[in-house]
Amino acid sequence: MPYTRYLVIVLLLFVLPFTRVTAQQKAKFNVIAFYTAKNDMAHISFVHEANRWFAKQAAIYHFRYDSTNDWNRLNATELSKYQVVVFLDTRPNDPAQRTAFEHYMRNGGAFLGFHFAGFALTPSTYPQNWNWYHNELLGSGQYAGNTWRPTAAVLRVEKKKHPVTRHVPVTFSSAPNEWYKWEKDLRQNPDIEILLSIDSTSFPLGTGPKQHEIWRSGYYPVVWTNRKYKMLYLNMGHNDIDYEHGTNKELSFTFDSKEQGKMIIDGLLWLAGRAR
Repeated sequence: MPYTRYLVIVLLLFVLPFTRVTAQQKAKFNVIAFYTAKNDMAHISFVHEANRWFAKQAAIYHFRYDSTNDWNRLNATELSKYQVVVFLDTRPNDPAQRTAFEHYMRNGGAFLGFHFAGFALTPSTYPQNWNWYHNELLGSGQYAGNTWRPTAAVLRVEKKKHPVTRHVPVTFSSAPNEWYKWEKDLRQNPDIEILLSIDSTSFPLGTGPKQHEIWRSGYYPVVWTNRKYKMLYLNMGHNDIDYEHGTNKELSFTFDSKEQGKMIIDGLLWLAGRAR
């Protein structure tokens, strides 16, 4: 009998650590990314790159990553299966899809938006006709301008202790991007927490040839969250494309910046409630 008890104890000591490891590996969360991937080659390039990158991260961090260009899946039944929703480009236009997404967010869902997902301009193909999303959730209002050509920028961390930014340097270089500015001053919104902005050493930012697309001074937030929601918006998501010579060759990739990638995966884990 003592030998049997001894054997059981030894087996438990051997098996339990492996049981814990297996349980940790199975502790997944589910992410669904929506995209359109039409018209703009730079955004299409980013969408394809992001889908590859997130699939790789899913294998490393043990989460499920689904992506789709079927925006009809933006409904209550589908959203109930996912802890994080990603907009890789654009945003829903259908009223039922918008209602489902707003309900999801108001009831504890999490959102990660990239670059063109924040764009709205009246008049344009993407008018500002969704006040809750652009004015309340993002807080930015309409698009108000951009830099050109896509260029790297030195980014400055505004909140070093935040889970999204605590593992990156106070300043670091981004991948090339087309940077947006906005109708509303996010610093004046008490619900918005700015995490990253363009550092002044980046100026002049952009190469033109249009002079108004070269930024020489100013304050430009590029990553922020909203204290009332589980959300994170990142202005990154526009790869450099050789439009000028007609080759449409990809000249840069968003996830080539290791610091930027680290921040993005930390942001996803934070939204999913699994911050490292």
